[in-house]
Amino acid sequence: MIDFGFDKIALIGAVALIVIGPEKLPRVARTVGHMLGKAQRYVADVKAEVNRSIELEELQKMKSEFEGAARDVEQSVNREMNAATSEIENSWKEVGPGASEDGLDLAYTPPPPAYKHPKKQWRLKRGAMPAWYKQRQGIRTQALSGAARVARFRPKPFAK
Repeated sequence: MIDFGFDKIALIGAVALIVIGPEKLPRVARTVGHMLGKAQRYVADVKAEVNRSIELEELQKMKSEFEGAARDVEQSVNREMNAATSEIENSWKEVGPGASEDGLDLAYTPPPPAYKHPKKQWRLKRGAMPAWYKQRQGIRTQALSGAARVARFRPKPFAK
C-alpha cells in the first residue's frame, strides 16, 4: 500500500491549501474523508466475502471427508453383518431342521399372541364421579351444540 509519512501529508495539505483555497478546503477534506471511508468499507466487505468463500470451501471439503468416512464405516458394518449372518445360517444348516441336542423341535415357533384391545376406561372413570362433584369442578356432563356454545360465550352488550 502507499506509505504516507508526516512530511508527505504536510506537503499535500500545503498544496491543497494553495490550490483549493481556505474557504473550500474543509468541505473538500470532508468529501475526501467520506470517499476514503467508503473505499475502506468496500475493501473490508470484499475481504469478508473472500474469507467466507474460503471457509465454505473448507467446510465442503470436511463434509465430503466425513461422508466418505461414514460410507466406509457403513460398508464395514454391512460386511461384518453379512459375514455373521452367513455364519449363523451355515451353523443352522449343519444342525439340521427340527433337530437339537436335547431332542426338542427347533422348527416349532409358537403363534403370536392375539390382539388385545388396551381397554381405555376414561369414560367409565368419568361416569363414576358423583354429579355434585362434577358440577362443583365445572366438568361438563352434556355436550353443547355449536349454537349453544356461541350463545354461552358471546360477550354481553354494554348497558347505556
